[in-house]
Amino acid sequence: MKVALVHDYLNQYGGAERVLEAFCQIFPKAPIYTLLYDKEKTGFAFDDRDIRTSFLQKIPLVKSHHRPFLMLMPLAIEQFDFSQYDLVLSDSASYAKGIITSPNTIHICYCHTPIRYAWDDSHKYIEEFGYSGVIKKIIPFFMNYIRIWDEKASKRVDKFIANSNFVSQRIKKYYRRESEVIHPPVKSNLFYLADKIDDYFLLVGRFLPYKRFDLAIDAFNELGFPLKIIGDGPDRKRLEKKSNENIEFIGLVPDSKLKDYYAHCKAFIFPQEEDFGITAVEAMAAGRPVIAYKGGGALEIIQQGITGLFFEKQTSEDLIKVLRNFNESDFNPETIRKIAMKFDEENFKEKIKKFINQSIQ
Repeated sequence: MKVALVHDYLNQYGGAERVLEAFCQIFPKAPIYTLLYDKEKTGFAFDDRDIRTSFLQKIPLVKSHHRPFLMLMPLAIEQFDFSQYDLVLSDSASYAKGIITSPNTIHICYCHTPIRYAWDDSHKYIEEFGYSGVIKKIIPFFMNYIRIWDEKASKRVDKFIANSNFVSQRIKKYYRRESEVIHPPVKSNLFYLADKIDDYFLLVGRFLPYKRFDLAIDAFNELGFPLKIIGDGPDRKRLEKKSNENIEFIGLVPDSKLKDYYAHCKAFIFPQEEDFGITAVEAMAAGRPVIAYKGGGALEIIQQGITGLFFEKQTSEDLIKVLRNFNESDFNPETIRKIAMKFDEENFKEKIKKFINQSIQ
């Protein structure tokens, strides 16, 4: 069976790229088709793969500034030729699902979410993109085109896999399609239980407005508790500017060091509404409790009072209330890690292989 993998764009390393890594392990010889590729920003994780990019790759600065080219992405993803493949497995939060395949090719899409800035609060997302005033007035007209294209593109998929029940419901709402839920993989064996916990809380992720790191920073500014933040992104300067001295920005770190930060933190802070939340599971794999906003994929990961605590409203005031009453001794690290193991990478790969085998019979 000849297989191809498709990914939206490889210009960062996050949860979706961890899923792609698992797909690469299942299909070690399959090429990766993607809109654009920046091997440095993916940490060279796919440097040994056969990666095939679209015409967007040739546009100057596109690897670091891809958002101005959103209107070209539907066209670009449709240019790939998959006529030689029996199975195409796309890994998509935006455009990869829109590939065109032959009648004899099975297309399975692992969907992280229907395009958020098209289907959710598009006005809010446009504001967060930081476009100029003139562009902001034009963009809503293009969003209508993106929504129409995305809905039609969803019909090209033979079978959907959703990364959470939360996303499965959104696929049903926007695409009118059913989906199988298979939660994303976590490399559980990478993480460990520490003998000693240090005096700091931890945030990990891309610095994007929807992640709501600003909410956590406001809370920790108020309380004065030590907070370490790992990651990078376009929102970094704004977040650093508003942070007090008790908040430390670590930057990007390799997994070999990240596991130590997880293992020794008092708790992991998860203030965003996420489609799933791989970083929260990674913290749990290190035996650490998670303090999370009660929404999105976190509801499928965290058990109140056992693996962490929820705050009800997405405000710094609600987070502060939970932090004031938090005591790490109320949680059993071994129990937390045991619960996290159900999201282990090996379990993920077995479920994906089973789903594919059932789909091609």
